[in-house]
Parts: sequence; C-alpha cells; structure tokens
Amino acid sequence: MQAPSVGGIMLPRGNGATVRLSRGASLTDFAEKINANPASLVQVMLNLGEMVTATQSVSDETLQLLADEMNYVVEIVSPEEEDRELLESFDIEFGENEGGEEMLVSRPPVVTVMGHVDHGKTRLLDAIRKTNVVAGEAGGITQHIGAYQVATEVNEEERRITFIDTPGHEAFTAMRARGAKSTDIAILVVAANDGVMPQTIEALNHAKAADVPIVVAVNKIDVEGADPTKVRGQLTEYGLVAEEYGGDTMFVDISAKQGLHIDSLLEAVVLTADAALDLRANDAQDAQGIAIEAHLDRGRGAVATVLVQRGTLRVGDTMVAGDAYGRVRAMFDDKGNNVEEAGPSTPVLVLGLTNVPGAGDNFLVVDEDRTARQIAEKRAARERNAAFAKRTRRVSLEDLDKVLKAGEVQQLNLIIKGDASGSVEALESSLLQLDVGEEVDIRVLHRGVGAVTETDIDLATGSDAIVIGFNVRAEGRATQRAEREGVDVRYYSVIYQAIEEIEAALKGMLKPEYEEVELGTAEIREVFKSSKLGNIAGVLIRSGEVKRNTKARLIRDGKVVAENLNIDGLRRFKDDVTEIREGFEGGINLGNFNDIKVDDVIATYEMREKPRG
Repeated sequence: MQAPSVGGIMLPRGNGATVRLSRGASLTDFAEKINANPASLVQVMLNLGEMVTATQSVSDETLQLLADEMNYVVEIVSPEEEDRELLESFDIEFGENEGGEEMLVSRPPVVTVMGHVDHGKTRLLDAIRKTNVVAGEAGGITQHIGAYQVATEVNEEERRITFIDTPGHEAFTAMRARGAKSTDIAILVVAANDGVMPQTIEALNHAKAADVPIVVAVNKIDVEGADPTKVRGQLTEYGLVAEEYGGDTMFVDISAKQGLHIDSLLEAVVLTADAALDLRANDAQDAQGIAIEAHLDRGRGAVATVLVQRGTLRVGDTMVAGDAYGRVRAMFDDKGNNVEEAGPSTPVLVLGLTNVPGAGDNFLVVDEDRTARQIAEKRAARERNAAFAKRTRRVSLEDLDKVLKAGEVQQLNLIIKGDASGSVEALESSLLQLDVGEEVDIRVLHRGVGAVTETDIDLATGSDAIVIGFNVRAEGRATQRAEREGVDVRYYSVIYQAIEEIEAALKGMLKPEYEEVELGTAEIREVFKSSKLGNIAGVLIRSGEVKRNTKARLIRDGKVVAENLNIDGLRRFKDDVTEIREGFEGGINLGNFNDIKVDDVIATYEMREKPRG
C-alpha cells in the first residue's frame, strides 16, 4: 500500500513489517527489499538531515532511522548468520554434522593453556615441546597464537594431544575467548607463589562459557613462597574443587622451569578427556576447521596455521578461509616437516591462499576453485561494506586533545597494520574497549597484515586517521608520503604500550619528552664474516645518511626482527668514517648482533627532545 511519507514523497509504509539487511547495506539494498525507488529514499534521508547517496554503505543507526520513519523494523543480520545463509546457497553444510556413528573415529583432544600473565604458560608449552619460545617474545609476553601436537604415553598406549597456545596478556581477551571455543579441554596455569589473579578468573570464565573441562596446573612449585594448597583453596571459591577434596577437577603440581611432573599433567589431560568427552570425528568428509593464525611471508605468500576439526585436509584441496581462498600447495606440521594430509585435531601450516585470513575464521574445503572464489568474494564484499559503514571524517596523537576541545573531531580514526592477524585483531579489540567518555569514539577504518603501505597512508590522508604499525614498518615510499601528507605513523612492538599511549592521548595526557627521528636506511647487499668483528654488512645507503654510534633496527620482509641495535662501526672501503650519505656504499658493524641477511634493511634513528607547544 502506497502512502505519503516525508516531504510528500510517495513510499510504501511498513506497518511494522521486518526488513532483514546485512551490516553496511546501502539505501539501494533497502529499496529493493521494500520495492521502492532508491532516489526517493535519498530524499527521505535529506529531509531527515542526512546526506547519503543511494549506493553508499550506511551505518546500522542510519538504517534504523530510515526504517523508523517509514514504519519498518530493521533486522541487521549477524555475520555468522549471513555466512550460514551464504554457505547454504552453495549447498554446503558447515558445523557439527559428522555423518553416522560408523563414520566416526577417535581424535586427539585439543587443549588451550590459559592463565594470568607471567604465570608460566609459555614456559609450560616450552617444557612440553622442548623448545624455547619465550626468548623471541617482546617483553616476554606471547603475542601470537600457535598450535602444536605432542605425544604422551598413558596406560602403555601412545596418545596424542593438540595444544593451542593463546596469549596470556589481558589485551588478548578476544583471542583467548576464541581459543576456548575451539578447544576440548583448558589447562588453567596458576603460579603457586602468586595464587589466583584477575586474569586467572577471566580465563576460568572463558573456559566455563565455552563449557570445556578444566585441568589445573599449579606452576612454580619450586620457587620461594610457593603454596599449592592455597591455590586449591582459592579455586574452590570459583567452583573448581580438586579431586583430593572430593571434587572432579584434576590438579597437578608442576615446575615448567625444572620440567617437573609434565608427564603427569599430560596424563591428567588424557584421563579428563576420556572421562568427560566423546572425542570422535568423521575423517572421511571434506575438511572443515578454524584458522588459528595467519601472516604474510615474503617468500611463500599468505601462510595460515589451521586446525582441522572434522574431515581430512589434503595437499591439492581447494579451501576457503574467511575471505581468502586457494588450492593447498603445501602443508607443514608444527616441526616444519612436509605432510600430505591432516586429519581431525591436527594443526598444520597451509600455503597457497590468495590473501591472509583472519585469526578465528572458519575454513572449509569445496569441490571447485570457482565456488571457493565466489564464497570468498561475497565474504570480502560483506566485510568491506561493514567497514565503509563505519568510516566517517588528519590528526596526530599530540594535538588530539586540542582538536577534541575545539570540537573539530569527535572520533579518533585508526589504521592498524601488524605482523600477524591475531595480533592485529587483539590490538583492535583492546583499543575499541578503551573507556574515554562520551566525547570521542574510536573507529578502526582498516586493519591488515604486512608492512605499512602507500595505500594505508592515502586512506589515512583522506580520513584524518593515525596509522599504527605493530611489529612492522613502512615499506617503499610510504614514509616519505606520510611525512609529506602529515600523517602520524606510530610503531610499537609491545601491545600495551600502544594501548597506553592512545588512552593517554584521548585523555589529553600524552606528554612524550623525546621523539624518534629517522636518519637513514641501508640495504644489505652482502654479508662479510670477520673473525674479530663478527658479521659485517656490505650496504647501499637508500635514504638519508647513516651515522656511527646511532641507534638502529633491523627490518626483514617489512617486519622488525631486532630493535635497539647500535651502529658500532662504519667503513668506506678501508677507511673508518663517521657517516655515509644516500647513494654511497659502505660497511656496517652492528656490534655483537650477527643475525643479518642479504636484502635486510638497517634503519637508523636518534631520539631528539621534542618541544611542547
């Protein structure tokens, strides 16, 4: 039924009818649903004081405003529901359907290690895998997700266990929550000297919400002040009652550092799995599962760590993970060995995807490349529309407070680039949760994996955004473009520093005394070995000038692999020099640091005091 609407425009009245729209829909999408002319909806929005084009992605609030005016009820379809409908349109079932009982085979339990920061989660996985991960983590905090499979003997039978290593810092709440959802059993690590801490409770709540059994590892029993009994008492208050107290939760006292009782912990995991869970899956169907982590590798392209949850993934399969797709070119297990296939509960590194999927994206194997591409493109379009809907109105962190007070901007736009999708997602989640009052919103316009590019700078220029690089640097001419356009690019290697700085800026308290000034960059063309000085880099100075006794960082494939280095020696042919300018060649000695390779970039800088206006 037609009836006059705003400004006399003839439009269908909804009479309370429901219209289902995806996030980031346009007025044209709305018009199609109600059989109206998109131009008339543009006119309605003008009358409501909003200037919107017919094909522009608009926010949920704008859709709601329009629907209220026309007496419709808008239902924004969740991404999960939209994804399910998308797969159904291709006649693909995703989820728990495993086939008949006769198709099921037993699979290893998938275990997540959770707990408070610095209670020894990474060291525990270290002890289990007999490798050293801690040394490579910035600030000793796990900032990526990995997955590993180990074997243990229980009742003279070899049993396998898959571990998902979720980061322990509080910033990674979202990743840890997702880790619990892809998990069969959670190991809750509690330090015997510290006892129950805030993140211990948070991790416990995630595990309970995901309805997974918990095994408690009471760590650091070898340190002074350790009191495992106190831990048992504290956890009783949260519903975890030890078996020796008449409960059903297994507690194991361990020392990850000394390697004490690790076998007992693995046995407890297997026994808990046998007692509480029916761990079986169909290994004959097309593989389905979850992407645990993904990053961009300069030599191998997009690389994703995936956990197969049902079916068997084989080299040559066509898979789609989030908005990435491709044919599996090669697979590697957690020890780096080539594998041809991976069954249920097996984590593998997959090569062959077109781009980097998001951590936590579901993956599935499909019959044809064309189907995979269509699913991925539809997912990408959905993500893009949702991002456009959020995008609104260049500003630096230093002058943010002044701009806010002047009323020139009501939100802080950010572009986040990182070395791995899990880190980027966690940083975004943490920043969006910052409590900075009602005066200002934080909007993440774009996030991605890899170096900061000129495209990122262009987007920041057009939207007054600040660019955050997490463990990555700018590539190509992006730095010069950022300087020319006045875009503020911030680099961080520890996540909470980024959070603290942005929170301080939003509260008008950012008062850094020094700023980093880039002096020059040198590309390593050759590596010379010296018995007296170690490895010496034969370099070409790409930009600026390199000076002796200044600070440097080493960049490989766009990622920072070493910070806080010193230019100890500088030579031109056989002469010691104090500086080498752009376009000239020379030799650089980085002191005791010898992990240098051809094509690495040495970026030099110095800290200068910054005047405050």
